[in-house]
Amino acid sequence: MDAAAERRRVTVRGVVQGVGFRPYVYTRATGLGLAGHVTNTPEGVVAEVEGAPAAVAAFCARLAADAPPLAVVDTVDHHPLPPVGTTPGEGFTIIPSRSGGPARTLVSPDVATCADCLAELADPADRRHRHPFITCTHCGPRFTIVTGLPYDRAHTTMARFPMCPDCAREYADPADRRFHAQPVACPACGPRLRLLTGTPPRESTAADPVAEARRLLAEGAVLAVKGLGGYHLACDATRPAAVAALRLRKARGDKPFALMARTLADIGHLAEIGPAERALLTGPERPIVLLRRRPAAAAALAAEVAPRSPDLGVMLPYTPVHHLLLGLPGDPPGPRLLVMTSGNLSGEPIVTDDAEALERLGRLADAWLTHDRPIHVPCDDSVVRVCDGEPMTLRRSRGHAPLPLALPVPVQATLAAGGDLKNAFCLGEGRRAWLSAHIGDMDDLATQTAFAGAERQLESITGVAPALFAADRHPGYRSTAWAVRHAGARPLVRVQHHHAHIASAMAEHGLDGGRRVIGIAFDGTGYGDDGAVWGGEVLLADYTGHTRFAHLAYVPLPGGDATVRRPYRMALAHLWAAGLDRTPDLPPVAACPPAELPVLERQLERGLNCVPTSSMGRLFDAVSSLAGVCHLAGYEAQAAVELEAAALAAPAGDPHPGYRFALRPPPPGPPGPYTADPAPVLAAVATDVRAGTAPGTVAARFHTAVAALVADACLAARAEHGLDTVALTGGVMANTLLSGTCSRLLREHGFTVLRQHRVPPNDGGLALGQLMVAAATAGRATEQPQQGGAHVPGGTRQGD
Repeated sequence: MDAAAERRRVTVRGVVQGVGFRPYVYTRATGLGLAGHVTNTPEGVVAEVEGAPAAVAAFCARLAADAPPLAVVDTVDHHPLPPVGTTPGEGFTIIPSRSGGPARTLVSPDVATCADCLAELADPADRRHRHPFITCTHCGPRFTIVTGLPYDRAHTTMARFPMCPDCAREYADPADRRFHAQPVACPACGPRLRLLTGTPPRESTAADPVAEARRLLAEGAVLAVKGLGGYHLACDATRPAAVAALRLRKARGDKPFALMARTLADIGHLAEIGPAERALLTGPERPIVLLRRRPAAAAALAAEVAPRSPDLGVMLPYTPVHHLLLGLPGDPPGPRLLVMTSGNLSGEPIVTDDAEALERLGRLADAWLTHDRPIHVPCDDSVVRVCDGEPMTLRRSRGHAPLPLALPVPVQATLAAGGDLKNAFCLGEGRRAWLSAHIGDMDDLATQTAFAGAERQLESITGVAPALFAADRHPGYRSTAWAVRHAGARPLVRVQHHHAHIASAMAEHGLDGGRRVIGIAFDGTGYGDDGAVWGGEVLLADYTGHTRFAHLAYVPLPGGDATVRRPYRMALAHLWAAGLDRTPDLPPVAACPPAELPVLERQLERGLNCVPTSSMGRLFDAVSSLAGVCHLAGYEAQAAVELEAAALAAPAGDPHPGYRFALRPPPPGPPGPYTADPAPVLAAVATDVRAGTAPGTVAARFHTAVAALVADACLAARAEHGLDTVALTGGVMANTLLSGTCSRLLREHGFTVLRQHRVPPNDGGLALGQLMVAAATAGRATEQPQQGGAHVPGGTRQGD
């Protein structure tokens, strides 16, 4: 034994399994002449190295800095061990993984097919030429195939596919790109792709299922395609009949479809692609990116792809099957632009099970391109857009889940259930929080079942055993009911909806809560402390509580969901509340069925089934109808989306002084909030409409007025409370025109502006804020919510 030898045990935590970290450690150690071993454990990657002290020091020094591209190293801890001695020729080995103990390592998200694998896929001389499941250490499925930890083939859905001798040799060769790549396979030993057609569906006799699937798509068929995290429904985006058929079968309404394009060149003439959009489209996450459409899109795409939307949602292929389906270089011509939408009926969770796909998608698809590698974890596509040159995540799922978010303060083991729309829940412990993949809208029983399954799975891979629960205060939320049932004797903190939105933005930006922020939380609906439907809120907030500084004036919401689906009703309610005439020359009056109008008027006068609301989302609906843009909403926020589209198309340089809200201070007496009265705005809109002003101009003026209201409210809050940091959040802030204008005005006034980038500003990010508020308030007594300008504690404990 060399007396000068040194031995150290090194533990690396983070995303270090399934990303080639053990092969990297092997190569690093052998290159330095070190002996020892490396293994996966539930805690992370653990290595022991022995050799010359200088070599051991060099091994440890840049272990994190030189890590593989998909690795995310959180910590590297090492400590000395007694040298055990090495014999001549003894080297460094990868030893079998160790199970047992709590999970503490991080699982990698699924990653788009890498350039090396794509080159092999297209190479006739390569043994994986056109292999639909080609993968390596740097790409392919991870999160969606993991069944347990540590991350080894035996703990993935690839366990049923024993490696052939050739694959086993690559897997064991430290010099090979597939060294210890768990999903490695080839045509001889891997999953098998097949095409099912007919009624009942049977396997096609075509020699090449992909070529036959391409032929069907070219003829106008709707194809169910099994992907990484679930099934998609696909059709040729340039064939109007095919797109219309898919929209009808899926009960999609007018909600835009996502597109998958073969290359960037196939979409450059359809939409605007800046450097930020290009980076998102081509990155390893491969989300759906919302791009501003160009005029040429109207002629190149079926009109039913994204009717009246200012954006096209586009992604590039991210699996070998996608690349084959869209055609490799030299393939016969076929569709280069596909509608690629989640495989489900609208409102249901994405389908992952093969038998379920035949049943649930039986009336939606004409054929199924499927395979026999199971999907263990459902995972929808992520959705991102660019605002002022920076990404804004609207749905955080594939490519991001289950990577944790760093927290600014440590939290106890907590589960936050999120909301009922765009649901995602959140697990947190210490300084990490794991937002789940997108779950969906909790109205559907299948979605609730998916929620429960995803929660169990995320607990299992994170090792977080919740001691505290958090949920929305809405008494009817199914997510809250789930939390109540599962909390049992453990404490449950109910968090006000808009406070959670603001706390989510604070957490993403690393604020420790030591100083309050001015939170602008604009959305469609959230249960208020007074039982009203809030949604146009200015709160002064930290993690421990909030004060309602200002809000939109209450107006009646007649008929609840019926009014959400029919924006003309919201317009009429706003006109009624503002004391403005509802005359037939106004678009919402003309849009309202004659028999419905007098009933609605009586309902408003008597307050029948009229919940008061301060919702900014509903005000956008009202102005959209009043301007003649949208009277019926077939999907969430359709009226607002189309109003933004109209504003973007308006001519620049409008000389009009603009509309203004009346921001009224609280009356004398007990502290209370400011009230933003939209009546002057509505009166000005009605005047413009009657004068024949173009809808786009009205829409642009309204956006400017809302941004001016935000600035005015923040200036008042700073004057009274000395606060200068503003968080812009809530679903309305996904409107890039509004968000950008608000940010510009606020920065001109010297405010620090927080906008969300990695966490959705909509309800998909709600759970992160719930977790932060619950963790900050669970240890102290809480009281019943108060009204007016009083400080409201961050959460109420179950039973309060």
